[in-house]
Amino acid sequence: MSSKADFTDTEWETLLRAPMIAGMAITFADPGGPIEVVKETSSVLKFVTAESAAREDLVGEIARDVRALAQQRKNPLGDFKPRGSLAGKEILDELGRAAAIVTEKGTPEEAEAFRAWLLECAKHAAEAAKEGGFMGFNAVRVSEGEERMLAELASTLGVDPG
Repeated sequence: MSSKADFTDTEWETLLRAPMIAGMAITFADPGGPIEVVKETSSVLKFVTAESAAREDLVGEIARDVRALAQQRKNPLGDFKPRGSLAGKEILDELGRAAAIVTEKGTPEEAEAFRAWLLECAKHAAEAAKEGGFMGFNAVRVSEGEERMLAELASTLGVDPG
């Protein structure tokens, strides 16, 4: 099994921020208000630090390090700040880079699990808050913009969107 020792510090930082960036992709795909942003971010962080940290694989090791950063009140995103109209492309490029790192240095099974995990992180963000509607009426769990982003993420990561 691959571990943190198999990656450079820069590569590991890329892997640590990847699950949060996957959630960020959903936020950028269909920006809501501050409450939606908090719900989406919290959902991803909870999924990573609680559920994923129990795994006994590379994903679990990454999740435990993200949890340690969160407990220290450090932002796992580091200096990653997508901007403007290219934010979606920057996010997809960054997630593609993270997947390529694990593909290069991990086993095929680890790379597949990592890519699927990133898509799962994005799905948790998409399902965290209802979108659209008025005062909750006619709102949807996952908006069209979020669906499109999930499809783009699946394509970028080479994962079946399921």
